[in-house]
Amino acid sequence: MQQHAAEGTHKLQRKLKSRHLTMIALGGAIGTGLFLASGNAIYTAGPGGALLAYGLTGIMVYFLMTSLGELAAYVPTSGSFRTYAARFVEPSFGFAIGWNYWYNWAVTIASELSAATLIMKFWFPDSPSYLWSGLFLILIFLLNALTVKGYGESEYWFAFIKVATVIIFIIVGLLMIFRILGGGVPGFANFTVGDAPFHGGFLAAFGVFLAAGYSFQGTELLGVTAGESEHPEKNVPKAMRTIFWRILLFYILAIFVIAMVIPYTSPNLSITDTVMVSPFTLVFQKAGLAVAASVMNAVILTAVLSAGNSGLYASTRILYALARKGEAPKFLAYVTSRGIPIWALVVTTAFGMLAFLASGFGDGIVYNWLLSASGMCGFIAWLGIAVSHFRFRRAYVAQGGKLSDLPYRAKWFPFGPLFAFAVCLIVIIGQSFGAFTGGKIDWGSVISAYIGIPIFLTIWLVAKWKMKDRLIPLTACDVSRHEDAGRE
Repeated sequence: MQQHAAEGTHKLQRKLKSRHLTMIALGGAIGTGLFLASGNAIYTAGPGGALLAYGLTGIMVYFLMTSLGELAAYVPTSGSFRTYAARFVEPSFGFAIGWNYWYNWAVTIASELSAATLIMKFWFPDSPSYLWSGLFLILIFLLNALTVKGYGESEYWFAFIKVATVIIFIIVGLLMIFRILGGGVPGFANFTVGDAPFHGGFLAAFGVFLAAGYSFQGTELLGVTAGESEHPEKNVPKAMRTIFWRILLFYILAIFVIAMVIPYTSPNLSITDTVMVSPFTLVFQKAGLAVAASVMNAVILTAVLSAGNSGLYASTRILYALARKGEAPKFLAYVTSRGIPIWALVVTTAFGMLAFLASGFGDGIVYNWLLSASGMCGFIAWLGIAVSHFRFRRAYVAQGGKLSDLPYRAKWFPFGPLFAFAVCLIVIIGQSFGAFTGGKIDWGSVISAYIGIPIFLTIWLVAKWKMKDRLIPLTACDVSRHEDAGRE
């Protein structure tokens, strides 16, 4: 495989400002996982089990993102995951990580468009699915096709809406808890209802812990945007420093408010075959805000479109990076005068058209299938980040690098990446543990949950065989900050 593919005379442009990166970092943690899955987590494991599961996942994501922050500030590149894995582990591993991450987000685009269709049917129940899937696909394509600043601005406002909603929700919830607002909240009584705070024991909390990981997927997008940001050595660390507080504020505090206001025994917290019920809506309604349902559906729609918008951006840049290294067709490395890898964008958008299947097979079925198909890939990418950072730091020190020279240094090394690796591995192995706990194994669930593992290993091993490579010695890893690093 050739080192570089022809891409014309144009390059990606550094147009993302500090405020874009900060809001992308903030908004990356806020999605349907918080607005929808958090209520189901409380219903399944009780308030204590949900807080424990999300808290542990939050700690893992914190260490993971500080690892990525160190890498992205040192070598800011739009092909970050592929580049770091190829430089600090081995080229075939980078190849497999790159294609894995592209597939993850390309499929996520389709699943988010399917979810957007379900949400629109809250207002237009008799409308055809393909209408909304098509309109939203065109919208996010145009946002990505104009300029990278267009993507940055759209994500800035998407994230602003989500952040504002969560802050208002927490304020309203706290006012209810302290009896300043109405709603009949009985103090801490909901933490002692039934067998709360830990309902269902260890297995229930473990199941929520596995699901919580999906809620945090997307936080790693900051590593991709670093390649097109102004002054990444300053702006990336600035955005990374908000990680701990956003996890604490947006997840832990939000779940605490929900659990205080709504008892875990409430069947309204359970989500089965719809993506239109939100615990945020329940709390707002309890506070006497009658328009809560429509407002929250609009916010959830914003979160879904934000995920699709970011997914299209990330998968396009990864595909472009693969093409630049000769690991994808050369024409995909072409960049327009506005700094857009247009053919990589078109090909990735074509994958998003899978959402049109929703009109023929039923919205919920397609959404759940697409979600299962892409879920595992995100955790594999996180494993790649942890391994790459561990190897980078060891190689950097082995080659005489001074830690004081790093633009951003992840704390608690090597515990951080090792802890993140271990937790990700547990989540991957335990993906479908529920299928084995009943009297009969649900093989359909097992296959859909684990299919990503053999696919990834096959791609990696085939690439390893073709490239004839092996693990790069620490003293031979490329730890330079060469001029082209930000354009890989």
